[in-house]
Amino acid sequence: MTVKEVLHSSEDKMKKTIEFVMRNFSEVRTGRANPSIVEGLHVDYYGTPTMLKQLAAISVPDAHMLVIQPWDVTAIVEIEKAILKSNLGITPSNDGKLIRLAVPALSKERRQELVKVVHKMAEDGRVSLRTLRHESKSLLEKLEKDKTVSEDDKFRGIDELQKMVDKYSARVEEILKNKEKEILEF
Repeated sequence: MTVKEVLHSSEDKMKKTIEFVMRNFSEVRTGRANPSIVEGLHVDYYGTPTMLKQLAAISVPDAHMLVIQPWDVTAIVEIEKAILKSNLGITPSNDGKLIRLAVPALSKERRQELVKVVHKMAEDGRVSLRTLRHESKSLLEKLEKDKTVSEDDKFRGIDELQKMVDKYSARVEEILKNKEKEILEF
C-alpha cells in the first residue's frame, strides 16, 4: 500500500462521513414540510417492514403540508400507524385515498432543543473524521516502520491527511450553520 492509496481511502471515508451527517440533518424536522422526515419510516406491509418511500408517493403541496399517496390503498392504515408510532409529533388525517400531514410550526423551546441535537450530530461527524485521521496516521506510520515508504513521504502524507480533515471539518461546520439557520427561521 502506498501513501497515495491511504490518502485516497481516507478521503472516500471522509466523504461518506459528510453524506451521513447530511442524511442525519435532513431527518431533523424544522417546521417546514420535507419528504425526508417521513420517507425513512418503516411500515408493516403484509408482515414485512417496508420503507414508506417504497410504498407511496410523498409530495409537498405547500410549506406546511405533506401528502402521502400510497400505491396500494390497503396500506393506508399501516402507514398511519407507522406515522403515529414515530416521534414526529404529527397526527395524520386520511380520506381513504391519501394521507395529509400538517406540519406545525415549532415553538422557540423546541427549536433550541433541535439546535442542540444538530450540534451533537455535527460533533459526532467531527469525531468520526478525527478517528479516520488517527487510523490513517497509524497506517502511514506502520508503512514507514515496515520500510515501505520513506520518512519524508510519511510526513507529507500526514500533512495531506490533516489538510483533508480540516477541509471536511469545515464542510461539517458549513452544513451545521445552514441547518441551524433553517431551524431558527420563523
